[in-house]
Amino acid sequence: MDVQSRVAHAEDAEPISALILAALQVSNAQDYPPEVIAKVRQNFTAAHILALLSQRQVYVATLKGRVVGTASLDGQVVRSVFVEPGLQGSGIGRKLMSILEAVAAHEGVKTLKVPSSITAEGFYRALGYSVERDEYCGDERTIIMVKQL
Repeated sequence: MDVQSRVAHAEDAEPISALILAALQVSNAQDYPPEVIAKVRQNFTAAHILALLSQRQVYVATLKGRVVGTASLDGQVVRSVFVEPGLQGSGIGRKLMSILEAVAAHEGVKTLKVPSSITAEGFYRALGYSVERDEYCGDERTIIMVKQL
């Protein structure tokens, strides 16, 4: 599979939004109730993604020109790592995380944090992240994980 990765551009906002919304509905919905998924979906409209492009370092993975993965770095915090549901487990997420870790290390970050969903906890554990604590916002459980670079 010839997956490419690059910095996201404004024209990627819509495909990134569609990718994240699909992953929430297919993957995260297995671990969270519909009300939580509906609330989280509001944070990932194309307009919200466009705004995030100017606030974070956002990357995309593409396959034959189509956005199939995304991840972003916000200082020392990894955010919004999502892979197209049908391609999860194929190495795209690992590739994006490797890019974020390299960028963070280059910028002098010593410890990366990631607010993980229940769904992604095993993924981050496999990459060497460990649980620091849990956070709750209503019924939404977020697992704060850390890794020393």
